[in-house]
Amino acid sequence: MNDLSSRPARSSLTADLVGLIRRKPVAPADLEAAALFTLDAVANSLAGHNSEPGRVLMDWWRARGVSNTAPEPARLAFLMGALCHILETDDLHRESVVHPGCVVVPAAWALAAPRGASGQAFLTAVLHGFEAATRVGMAVGPAHYRIWHNTATCGPFGSAMAGASLLGLSDEAAVHALGNAGSQSAGLWQFLETGAMTKHLHAGHAAEAGVNAAELAAFGFTGPPQILEGEKGFFRAACPDADPAAVLRTPDAPWQLVRTSIKPWPSCRHTHPTIDAAAELRRRLLADGIGLDAIETIEVSTYAAAIDVCDRPVVQSDYEAKFSLQHTAAAALSFPEVDFAAFGAAARQSCASLAARVRIETVDPWASAYPVHWGGKVRLRLANGTELEAERTDAKGDPEAPLGREEMVEKAAMLLRHGGIENPAPLIDAILGLAASPALPDLAFG
Repeated sequence: MNDLSSRPARSSLTADLVGLIRRKPVAPADLEAAALFTLDAVANSLAGHNSEPGRVLMDWWRARGVSNTAPEPARLAFLMGALCHILETDDLHRESVVHPGCVVVPAAWALAAPRGASGQAFLTAVLHGFEAATRVGMAVGPAHYRIWHNTATCGPFGSAMAGASLLGLSDEAAVHALGNAGSQSAGLWQFLETGAMTKHLHAGHAAEAGVNAAELAAFGFTGPPQILEGEKGFFRAACPDADPAAVLRTPDAPWQLVRTSIKPWPSCRHTHPTIDAAAELRRRLLADGIGLDAIETIEVSTYAAAIDVCDRPVVQSDYEAKFSLQHTAAAALSFPEVDFAAFGAAARQSCASLAARVRIETVDPWASAYPVHWGGKVRLRLANGTELEAERTDAKGDPEAPLGREEMVEKAAMLLRHGGIENPAPLIDAILGLAASPALPDLAFG
């Protein structure tokens, strides 16, 4: 491998980002948080098998004759990343609108496992990867998100940074890795028009791109240091209202991983404030003995990005339902739990009448608070003129309204059982104990 550390670095945002990340101290609590987020991502990957896109991915994986005992890291990162993003229950960082876990954890796992890296080295790489992906994501600006999928475009920076940590790359080599990862940034929202499986490809590619870029950098393969701010770089090409200063802003803030939200419900994160508020209203209706037939209209107040992605009055598949404010509002009012079954064919049919009564609008304070706060309000107008409303400043699972450790473990166990693991406790314990473990537990993707 070539030592790139002797080559003078050209001043760049990427070089400063690498320096910022590597100077941040890692406390035991940070490693514990990274283990919980790793558990969430791994559980999502293994649960993703049990889905139509997951079965297609596994058919593709087996057809390629990939060895399950020693798969090529970049390909394994692709598979784990794609599977992780299928069920819409993976994590989300609000300010960047990036799902870092489905990109960073697969990349780190694919590189760490075959090298026998320690659990602490792996968890440190996860912290580094989350930081890079989300700091770039916070800088892209809202206009980028209207066309580009931030997880796909910003994720490669995170997977490359995690790889740079695990491979022990010099600062200079890490800059080259991020430069080449950023040059592979891609991922458009057009798939929403038909509900195609492309979103899962986005996460897989972002994980794979960073692994390839980091491994190549270890051999001396160079990349553009000014990939972010250059005249022909990422911000100029795809971010009309970029905020480059956000990449390095508040360098002494806690790790961005602990600012990342965990999803309690299997749908687009933009729907979660609506689900939470509507679930409260369901409980109030039940307590007062009021049936759903008494509801004349349902008003959902939210922010523009939620409407851009999730304004879907009529849904014809599980996936479309997960990206529908109308369906999720109706489901939260109809069912005691908004689980996987709440998006199936029977649930869609039973919710259709209620979903047709939903009206959505962009209203302050929710509109101006986004993306720092993802909130909203649901108001019911009943046939007798009564109005009931509930609002959320933040979604359940956000840092301001976090899931407890036991809730996260229960969620992981549910996902792992959904993926066919009848006794998930040993794997859960192994992942939560990574900080003191000499190696990663085995995962089977055969």
